[in-house]
Amino acid sequence: MSAPEDAYRDDPTAGFIAVTRRLADDAGPDGLTVGELLDRLDERAFGLAILIMSIPCLVPGLYGPPQILGLPIILFAGQMLLGRSEPWLPAGMLARRVPKSWLTGMATFAEKRMRWLERIARPRLTAFASGAGERLAALMMIVATLCIVIPFTNTVPSVALALLSAGVLQRDGLFVLGGSLVALAWAALVLAIPLGILFGVGAIVTFAEQHMPWAVDLFSRTQ
Repeated sequence: MSAPEDAYRDDPTAGFIAVTRRLADDAGPDGLTVGELLDRLDERAFGLAILIMSIPCLVPGLYGPPQILGLPIILFAGQMLLGRSEPWLPAGMLARRVPKSWLTGMATFAEKRMRWLERIARPRLTAFASGAGERLAALMMIVATLCIVIPFTNTVPSVALALLSAGVLQRDGLFVLGGSLVALAWAALVLAIPLGILFGVGAIVTFAEQHMPWAVDLFSRTQ
């Protein structure tokens, strides 16, 4: 027997923790597809979907969910950046399955670790969480997600993503600003490491050429 048309309509009065628990409880043994997950989020799909998809990415050192969920998050944030009112994903991505174990773990994590976020997020500094502020938040979500998909560096940018999405969802500009700062700081750190190595090696080579030409000559002869 098929479910009634509104069986999975999102309750706008429910907090995101209650929504994550409902997703886990409603999921069958094989979990939910991304499309089914979005159907259950209804009109809050952009902010709530990004927030919910950021939760499994918060687990330290986790490999798997951040890489699988990163692309949908970037696509959603990109659509927000362009001002789209409803989310769209290609059919192949909608068909990807989120295992029940992930959904259950996500709900448990949210219940234990994220009640503070649901308690204190509220409308304030709304200029930073709507209009141009919302598009800035979307851009910072993309920056954070690009850091999340790097293996085993997912937790800090996921915190930024959770703050940004909660800020958009609750129209809390303070959360958007905080998430933006965390995203930018982490992205700068991630970028600084390879640049430091690159320019550090370059500086060593330059020093050797200027002050130790014999060492450079000896090294070149051994190649």
